[in-house]
Amino acid sequence: MSAKVSVICLCFNHEKYVEEAMNSVLAQTYPTELIVVDDASSDNSVRKINDYVKQHSNINIQTLFFEKNVGNCKAFNSALELTNADYIIDLAADDILLPDRVEEGVKNMELNPKLAINFTNANYIDEEGEYMKSHYSINKKGNATVHVPHGNLFHHILARYFICSPTMMYRASFFKEIGGYDENLAYEDFDLMLRLSRKYPFSYTDRILVEKRVLNASMSTKQYKRGSNQLESTLKICKKAAEMIQDKIEKRALLKRIAYEAKQAFVYKRFLIFIAFIKLGVKIILQK
Repeated sequence: MSAKVSVICLCFNHEKYVEEAMNSVLAQTYPTELIVVDDASSDNSVRKINDYVKQHSNINIQTLFFEKNVGNCKAFNSALELTNADYIIDLAADDILLPDRVEEGVKNMELNPKLAINFTNANYIDEEGEYMKSHYSINKKGNATVHVPHGNLFHHILARYFICSPTMMYRASFFKEIGGYDENLAYEDFDLMLRLSRKYPFSYTDRILVEKRVLNASMSTKQYKRGSNQLESTLKICKKAAEMIQDKIEKRALLKRIAYEAKQAFVYKRFLIFIAFIKLGVKIILQK
């Protein structure tokens, strides 16, 4: 029996892009279930989604509409309850899956039942869909010119950002085993990767299989600025990580991350959070 794959497409004020995102799922070379979630958009996203579903009435597209904004983590967890898929992809409604993303992911993960995540290279595109750069630089054959760690990645993920989150395919059973996304956080990927990599290996497919859109209004472009609560969430994740580290290598990796986040907090004049990161770093240094 073939593995079942579900793509959960999360939409929040993405009326301009949501149709293209949904098209990219239906265009997959591997049969893929589509679940579209709208997190109380204030634009015409809901109408766009409903019209799309009507136009594709021959395909079973599940939808979930929230009347009040609940955030990415809760919205995704709620959609996860609607599927019994073996593998899951979290697709933001402004990003695009290239046609064989799912097929390549299933092929890779079926080789090793211990893998929690398969990730790939990606292209960054602008608001109009124009190419900006690749996540990992590539040669003429399309292969990464840098070493991309894979396997047991806990200390690598602790130390620095290097996995392009939209490229990740999750093994659903492992994802559910650890409780899904932490709904107390403003964003999900760093925490989720840490908790999964603590227990399971990740694999890397050296191909560009996703297009990640860079928007001026996106969370990632505002993560350190006042008004964003992502730094607070990063501090919470680092505190959780402090309870997970097991050796000196992991301790150094966490301190490297804390130093980086503290620097960003200082640069953006988030001084209370800066002090909190410094205190956490000192506490970890003094731990035996």
